[in-house]
Amino acid sequence: MFRQLTFQRMLMLVLFVAIFGMASRTPTDSDSWWHLQSGRWVIENRAIPLTDPFSHTRFGEPWIDHGWLAQAAMYLTWEALGYAGLVLFLAGCVTAAFYFAWLQCREANPWLRAFVLIIAAASTSIIWAVRPQIVSFLFTAVVATVLHKYKNGHTRAVWWLPVIFVVWVNIHGGFAIGFILLVAYLFGETVNQLLQQWQRPLNTPTADPAGIGWANIGRLAGVMLLSFALLLLNPNGATMWSYPFRTVGIGVLQDFILEWQSPNFHAIYLHPFIWLLLAALTAFGLAGERADFTDLTLVALFAYMSLLAVRNIPLFALVTAPVIVRVGTTAWRRWRGPERSWGGQQSGLAVAVNWIILLGVLFMALVRFSDAAAVATNEAEQASELPVGAIAYLQENHPAGPLFNDYNWGGFIIWQLPEYPVFVDGRTDLFDDDFLRDYLLIDGAGAGWQARLAAYDVQLALISPASPLAAAMAQDANWQQLYADDLSLIFAKR
Repeated sequence: MFRQLTFQRMLMLVLFVAIFGMASRTPTDSDSWWHLQSGRWVIENRAIPLTDPFSHTRFGEPWIDHGWLAQAAMYLTWEALGYAGLVLFLAGCVTAAFYFAWLQCREANPWLRAFVLIIAAASTSIIWAVRPQIVSFLFTAVVATVLHKYKNGHTRAVWWLPVIFVVWVNIHGGFAIGFILLVAYLFGETVNQLLQQWQRPLNTPTADPAGIGWANIGRLAGVMLLSFALLLLNPNGATMWSYPFRTVGIGVLQDFILEWQSPNFHAIYLHPFIWLLLAALTAFGLAGERADFTDLTLVALFAYMSLLAVRNIPLFALVTAPVIVRVGTTAWRRWRGPERSWGGQQSGLAVAVNWIILLGVLFMALVRFSDAAAVATNEAEQASELPVGAIAYLQENHPAGPLFNDYNWGGFIIWQLPEYPVFVDGRTDLFDDDFLRDYLLIDGAGAGWQARLAAYDVQLALISPASPLAAAMAQDANWQQLYADDLSLIFAKR
């Protein structure tokens, strides 16, 4: 058994262990907590919320909790394993997603595959948080793998797609990404088929990519329509057909929330995306043959989406990394010839070195996981980023609400202070443009902020000292400061 750890197997295992370690991080994202509270609500009430139970500004209004199934799973994981369960949930989803990406390029150059996938993993880290979105990220990889297998002759694989979409629509609104993949494949394979037919009358020898055939294109279109129809199997019915377009249409999001904005390439954390984009262009340029149009469509489409919004960069990395590896391997073989075989028999010394490398990376990953899962680490992270002290004050003293709160803290308040319904939180589908403009006016202490607070009957405010509202309230005789620390302030109306 020990002699079976070839270099190629070691490299594969090191890749996944490294990604697991990279994705092992403390769950400090504020939105994670309202997702957990929603999961708790589902489990305790044995129902799915159809109206808002968490805010006082939208209480009782229709709310599509599209992530209810993932939230319930997250809460049960929390109940069973605490912080360790949340870290495992996150790291497990990320690692599994890249396993499916690896399956799409398993015959490629192992060095290139490991290098590109680790860069892709770094590109996706901007969405690594304990949220249903990370499960949607995994499902994106699953659908991409099913389509890749279908394209390569495993025609039965496509019948998994309707089942996948029924589950996905109850996990996260990102199911729309699956249909984007389907459309990309249908378009790309149609072009491949047409180009192949145009070559035949010329009797021209060609190494152009073979199309999958009109019958398989038709079957894929039929499966897509069936999957679309089965989206109805969710608590909100046909509403989910149009749901993905609702948040995209909220204009304030693009001005206020970083992940909805176009990327700022001066930010270091976005550089891996640039490297992948350049790698894709280089690979296609050096491959020396007409590119598969499906591959071109995937790269072009997801690159376009990424240039529109930062939140799409992880999807670009996940979907196009296998394409870069496959095309890059073709380019490598063209310019350098066939690479050596990495899977043959190795000497005892080589196997021992493989084990040392693997165990070393495994040790570092376990250390990182243990630190991320430790209660002390999580409490320290929360104390440095979230209003822990202010929440403790409210729990002890119970000043009267309703509450105005910082947008970024809404999710944590929902989890820690369910007795105080929030003013706003990260549920972007619930709070429309007009409401978010109200929030921004109040938080920025704009003209008429007092009247806007009065319109919502706000009696209490939990805000950041850096907020213009903090300075305005400190100078307003109608408000008194109840609590202060370096991270948060509490004001009450006199």
